[in-house]
Amino acid sequence: MARKLRTKPGRDAYSRRKAIVQLVFGQSMACQNGRQLLLRGEDGARGEWRLLAACHNLRKIFRHAGTAGIAALAC
Repeated sequence: MARKLRTKPGRDAYSRRKAIVQLVFGQSMACQNGRQLLLRGEDGARGEWRLLAACHNLRKIFRHAGTAGIAALAC
């Protein structure tokens, strides 16, 4: 890794890792207790994962827009 970070392409590739979707998985596992799904079956797991993703997106909207921004979206 140290050798890779010494090169310009290696640094560019490593800097893009922040924008990769893995960040969402890490946040949902750490913050929303998403390490294990509580519902059984494929449909239950898919629904629970979609709920976790929706909560993640709502948190992002709330963090960036605040309560005034959310009220403006509702109208």
